[in-house]
Amino acid sequence: MSYLVLARKYRPRNFTEMVGQDHVVQALTNALITQRLHHAYLFTGTRGVGKTTVSRILAKSLNCQGADGQGGITATPCGVCQACTDIDSGRFVDYTELDAASNRGVDEVQALLEQAVYKPVQGRFKVFMIDEVHMLTNTAFNAMLKTLEEPPEYLKFVLATTDPQKVPVTVLSRCLQFNLRPMAPETIREHLQKVLHQEQVSSDLPALRLLARAARGSMRDALSLTDQAIAFGSGVLQEATVRQMLGSVDRSYVFRLLQALAQGDGKTVVETSEALRTHGLSAASTLEEMSGVLQRMAVLQAVPDSAQDDSDPELAEISLLATLMPADETQLLYSICLHGRNELGLAPDEYAALTMVLLRLLAFKPAVTGGATQEKKTLKIAPHSSVEPPAQLPRSRSMPPQATLVVPVAPVPAVTPLVPPAAVTPHGQRLPVRDMPGRQTPAPVSPDPIPQTAKIEAVMVHEQPDSRRDVPLERVAAVPGSPEGDFWYSTVQALIASEAIGAMVRELALQSQLVARDSDQWLLRVERESLNQPGSRERLAAALATAGYPVSLVAEVGRVTDSPARRNAAMAAQAQLVAEKIVFDDPLVQSLMRDFGAKIVPGSIKPV
Repeated sequence: MSYLVLARKYRPRNFTEMVGQDHVVQALTNALITQRLHHAYLFTGTRGVGKTTVSRILAKSLNCQGADGQGGITATPCGVCQACTDIDSGRFVDYTELDAASNRGVDEVQALLEQAVYKPVQGRFKVFMIDEVHMLTNTAFNAMLKTLEEPPEYLKFVLATTDPQKVPVTVLSRCLQFNLRPMAPETIREHLQKVLHQEQVSSDLPALRLLARAARGSMRDALSLTDQAIAFGSGVLQEATVRQMLGSVDRSYVFRLLQALAQGDGKTVVETSEALRTHGLSAASTLEEMSGVLQRMAVLQAVPDSAQDDSDPELAEISLLATLMPADETQLLYSICLHGRNELGLAPDEYAALTMVLLRLLAFKPAVTGGATQEKKTLKIAPHSSVEPPAQLPRSRSMPPQATLVVPVAPVPAVTPLVPPAAVTPHGQRLPVRDMPGRQTPAPVSPDPIPQTAKIEAVMVHEQPDSRRDVPLERVAAVPGSPEGDFWYSTVQALIASEAIGAMVRELALQSQLVARDSDQWLLRVERESLNQPGSRERLAAALATAGYPVSLVAEVGRVTDSPARRNAAMAAQAQLVAEKIVFDDPLVQSLMRDFGAKIVPGSIKPV
């Protein structure tokens, strides 16, 4: 007898044997018990999570005849009747599986639907199962829509796909959709333990953990890898042989790297990277393992009392690393590892790219000086500074809301105190300033007397020399006006307001100058040849005729001095200067610029 692989030998035969899909099993079981059966089901999910298996179990539940031949629709098929055994062996007449990946045309779908007019031969229902249904063509989907929406009462559709986004909405709306989720590594590990126990194959727990992680949520992949590991290890599953088969990185390297990064030991990081190169271990696998460890470290740092697998021998090492590394640094390293995996293929040497990623982890580690982490990009005012940040100033009614003022806190130059260091100026006390020639010293805000022991002199800030409040409005270049220009500007603005012209026609009207006009012909001038197109001129002439000017247009290429676009630009510039003058002439703005060195952010002033 030929050997049957584990993925086929241990395929679930009923809903109770299904693993990791309790939400789907519960819904289908209740539907079968209460006889509330839909005519079309859609199972979605990644490879190896049980889409075809659920379809076969559902077909057996609908057609099971019981061990005595008197059974009906049930959620627990017997598995011994003629219908159950034929469905398991793939020879049941009323159960048809169509592989849409190789039969994706409309002819194959029509041939399948032609069987829908015939009642079941052996079973209670005819079941059409279409696998990878997203591979069907649009015409094939359209051919099955009507039958899928209103099939005969004895017909059930079961569709399966790994990419539901490619299935038309018209098909999705006709089906009851179930999403089979990828299985957790713990669920896969427990199922592998049961399978290997029945197969009488010895194994250790770390080897099963490696297989469960390598399966990435697919039970079929896990069983296939287990078959390979049994053959690779001569019937014994051990961590060393499984790790060698998978090409996985020993986590001792990962722990060594993370400990060196936590301590800022660049030498150990480079030496460990060279050891990975020497042993031929995968760089992508290294970063993947580091990401997994960093994720568990982040969980322990955020929730120290979180539930952990006490049987995991790596838990103690991960807990130690979680205490050595700050939480923010853990998050940073995790992000760099994820992005570093995408960059491995861009580098000429995979291991050189791995080394660069590890050194980047070390470079972004905050520098530690004197036992305290240095603050980066953070501005703090020294405790002895006599300058306090100014309070929020009230907004002048004449200041436009778009103006943004930046008021930097200028450092005070060092002065020689006239009193002993013990005399500290009380908090909130106003300091007198030395009177400058030609200026009037502002009166103090508070009438409280100033103690004679706290006489400290300061120099008032001079007025900003680069103030723009005196910019004349006449600097805007005026457009030379003419009667033809005034008439053409008003005509074009009326056409644009009524939406009579658009796109290239509107651009031709805005960029052109009306040179001359006659009773039946107008002459326009444009600067760009690309605007002088016959089609644009004809559409502009049609719009002018609709507006009451039935004329033909002739355009020439030349220098334009008066066009609607130039006038609009001149008016916009004039409005901008007026808005800037209003802001610069505001007394509050002048006070801020003079006393605090404030500057207006360029481009922040916009006319209303």
